[in-house]
Amino acid sequence: MAEFMTPVDRETAKRISPITLAFVGDAVQSLIVRRALALSADVKPAEHQRLAAKKVSAIGQSELLERIEGYLTDEERDVFRRARNAKKPTHAKHATSAEYSRSTGIEAVIGYLYLTGEYDRVEELLNL
Repeated sequence: MAEFMTPVDRETAKRISPITLAFVGDAVQSLIVRRALALSADVKPAEHQRLAAKKVSAIGQSELLERIEGYLTDEERDVFRRARNAKKPTHAKHATSAEYSRSTGIEAVIGYLYLTGEYDRVEELLNL
């Protein structure tokens, strides 16, 4: 198995900064969204960037949270809260502070699940 697909144990993942988990989660979600767009016959190439940015933006991720919040496990909620409440090194440009905090939380959950090898769970949450 490729190293980037080799899971880490939950305790190791929990020790990673929530902002770092969000950094990983943003990349994972972006890759999944871009893959879906690339394979979609309904999307013109010129629309890829606009559609991807809409889904992976702070506003899009905040909307994702509204759809999946009730489906998060206690462990996922803990990761979400840690990231939502963490001091962030940057600020949202096109979203409210609350939307940005929620998006950071959701990114951290995705990053945590990816790093722990819960790939099916990532896909399940993003498809809700």
